[in-house]
This record gives sequence, structure tokens and C-alpha cells, in this order.
Amino acid sequence: MHKSTIFLLFVLIVLPLFSIAQNTTKIAPKREFRGVWVASVSNIDWPSKQGLTADQQKQELIAILEQHKKSGLNAVMLQIRPTADALYAKSRELWSHWLMGKQGLAPTPGYDPLEFAIKEAHFRGIELHAWFNPYRATMTATQVVSPDHIVKKRPELFYTYGGQKLFDPGIPEVREYITQIILDVVKSYNIDGVHFDDYFYPYQIAGQRINDSSTFSKYPNGFTKINDWRRNNVDLLIKMVNDSVHHYKKYIKFGVSPFGIWRNYREDTLGSKTNGLSNYEELYADSRKWIKEGWVDYINPQIYFTFNRSAAPFGVLLDWWGNNTFGRHLYIGQAAYLVNTVTRVDPTWMRLTEVPNQIRAMRQNNRVQGSIFFSSKSLSTNAKSLTDSLRNDFYKYPALPPQMPWLDDVMPNQPQTLTADALPDGVNLKWTKPAPAKDGETASGYVIYRFVEGEKVNILDPKNILRISFEDFTFYLDSSVEKGKRYNYLVTALDRLKNESEPSGPVGVQAK
Repeated sequence: MHKSTIFLLFVLIVLPLFSIAQNTTKIAPKREFRGVWVASVSNIDWPSKQGLTADQQKQELIAILEQHKKSGLNAVMLQIRPTADALYAKSRELWSHWLMGKQGLAPTPGYDPLEFAIKEAHFRGIELHAWFNPYRATMTATQVVSPDHIVKKRPELFYTYGGQKLFDPGIPEVREYITQIILDVVKSYNIDGVHFDDYFYPYQIAGQRINDSSTFSKYPNGFTKINDWRRNNVDLLIKMVNDSVHHYKKYIKFGVSPFGIWRNYREDTLGSKTNGLSNYEELYADSRKWIKEGWVDYINPQIYFTFNRSAAPFGVLLDWWGNNTFGRHLYIGQAAYLVNTVTRVDPTWMRLTEVPNQIRAMRQNNRVQGSIFFSSKSLSTNAKSLTDSLRNDFYKYPALPPQMPWLDDVMPNQPQTLTADALPDGVNLKWTKPAPAKDGETASGYVIYRFVEGEKVNILDPKNILRISFEDFTFYLDSSVEKGKRYNYLVTALDRLKNESEPSGPVGVQAK
């Protein structure tokens, strides 16, 4: 066959297929969890240092939220209890020294950092998950602790490991205390989720032992092996927190971010084909059980490995967790802090394509609903290239968090009486809050869609989303219109779990 004929056939057959493939991969999902950890411990992310004024703290937090909104993120995991202390006012524990430099020292009267953070996040269409460290009470042996701190008042509730004071999870009063601390926040604040990271029993340190044998003797709970007993202690807390949170507010999500490996295959044939530290054996955290039993709404394993990491390849762990979700959500913990860094163990982190390829792999796995990056600061320092990829490609268009039908599958009613008025400074949209749905919920947020006249009205494509807010406002000024152009608008209502109503409208208007 003649070469030109072969080339023509290639153009007619292959290129259209390539175009279809390109279009398919370029359409981002309308629902995807896009989170970031904002760490307060050691002033990693916020506040940037101790002793800032309330206004300085507010300005920093707004800048962080604005940065992540521009990058298309829709959730922050804000660390509000790093060391048995509080970054919020309505607490039975002391103010954290990471705020003002001294444990127990309050910031400006009337300023509640958590309340402020929730309001600013929701205004930008960002969920706020309150991140608690359940067991850690001090960071180092030299940390200055207030005489009023619980490690001083109730030393019998703790053991020391590696210089840190840690709550003893085998003591029933400890589990009850931690649960009540969390419920203080659940009852008093408009949070979207309760979040734990990977710190349960401590990561092993050579020459150190957990001094809890007397607790085991006192509260054996029918166990004869201390390792099984420790795992059960963590299980009891996870179940208690899950049940308690949902008892008071069904719509608050509960999730845990364990270390990336549950068990290795050599330890258990249900485990992953990996060879590394495991949650089950070394941290006494049976993370797979929590999902299987329905004790968490999402699991967020920290897969801080590359595809090339021989002991624990990213792809192997991604597939393993995808096969062990048991109907709950799976968000992958991604290591933004390692991007573009030189590590002896794995130089692959110097490849700027590594995390983008991880996102592509996650989107190809239909059992993965999103990811969370550690941590906030990294996305503006060493991982700036990743942030560019999020803004220009992966998260170019906004997304709603995925639905959780086991908590709520009732969609809200649609907004009413949508109007659009052309004004010199933009198009002014107004509507009426919908009537309560059959579960009693009305709107706690809205999505505004905009279409240029003649453009197909399609609310499934996120490129048509103009604004998402998790506040119950009923107006919006679209100041980004072009004069003389005609637009159509739709508005939908969201409930607390981000179920979306049918749209109101469309309403057309010509911009002035």
C-alpha cells in the first residue's frame, strides 16, 4: 500500500480516537474530594508562628483558604487539637501554645479561631474537617506544660514513650474523655467532619517500650495477648467516636487517615503485596476492620510512596485499598511535602510527573473518590509545580464533595423564584430558600451555573459551575460578565451532606 494512503488512513482512523481519549481524560469529575491538611503542631502551616495577633492569624488563614480555592480544593483538615490542647474557644482543655506561645493563654477576647475558619471556608465552598490527635499530649520531653494541663492534673492517664506523654488507650476513662472532647466540638461548631490522622499507639523507637502492662492487667477485656488487646482498645475508641458523632449530628462525616499499609501479604494473605511497616502489627491499628464494620465514613490511607518504591509501590497500595473499601469512601493521602525533594530512599520524588500520574491513576480507579495533600505549605513551596497542575489541569473546574448515601440520600428541594437583573457592575442573582425536604432539611449551600447564550445547558459538566458556597445566602453578584453578552443561569440547593437539588431556572439576561 502507498505510504500516503497509509498516512491518510491513520489520520482518519487513529486521530479521531485520540481526540476522544483526550476529551475523556480532560473532563474532570463533578464530584471529587480534594482536601489538604492544615497543620498547627510546630506551626507547620497555620499559624506560621506563635504570638501573632488575631488579625494576623485571620489574614494568614484567609490567604491559605484563597490559595486552595484557586487550586480547586474543596476541603481542609484543620488541626484543632494537636497536643491535648485547643485552637478553639469552647473547650474543656487549655488554649494551645501553638497559638499565643504559652499554653492556656487566650488570643483576643471574642476571637474563636475555629469559628472564624469554618465561616471563611464555607464562604469559599470548602468543607472544614476538625482534625484531632486523640492520644498525643506533649511533643517532646522538654515541652513546657501548664500546671493546669491534664498531664499534670491526671498523670495516671498517661504513659511516656520517646519523651512524649501519650494517653493510655487501655483505660476506659481515657476513651470516654477523648470522645467527650470531640463531642464538645460536634455540638458547638458547624464543622463538616471529624478527622483522625495516623497517631494511635506510637511508631516504634529502638530501645523504647510501651509501659501499659499494668493497664492490661487491670482492664484485660477478655484478652490474653497484649497486642490483640491494644488493637481492641483502638477499635473501641473508633466505634465510640463514630456512634457518638452520628448520634448528635448524623451529617458530620467521620474519617481516619492511617499509615498506608494495613498488613503485608507475608503477615496476612488479605494484606497487600508490600514489605513495610504495617498499621496492624506495629501501630495496633486495624484500619481495614474499621471500614469493614462501617465505623468510618471515609478512610484516607497515607500512601506516601512513589510508583517505583519497591517495598511499597503506590500502584499496589492504591489497588489494594480500592479492593477493601466495603462501600465507604476512599481518599488517598498524597505526599506534597516530598515533591521535588531529594531523598536517599526514593529519588523518584524529583520527577514532577509523579503526583500528577498518581492523580490519573486514582481517577481510573472507580473506587477512589479523591485525595488529601500533606501539607498546605508544601503546595506553595516545594510543590508549586503540583499546584500549577491542579489549577491548570486536574482541578481547573470546581467540584462538589462526593455523596454519602448511607448517611443521607434525600435531596433538598430546589430554590424558588430565581431572578437575574443586569446592573452596571454585573448580573445580580436572587432566589428564595427552598421548603424543607421530607427529611426536614432545607438548603445549607448553593451552586450557581452559568451558560453563554446558545451553549448547551448541562449541569453535569463542572466547567459550567460559576460558584459553590456552603452558606445559606440567597443572592450573588456575578461581576465577571462581559457587557452585551447574554447569559443563562441556574441555581441548585445543597444540604449538609452535599446532596444537590434539581435546578431552578434557567433565567436569561443580557449583561450591561
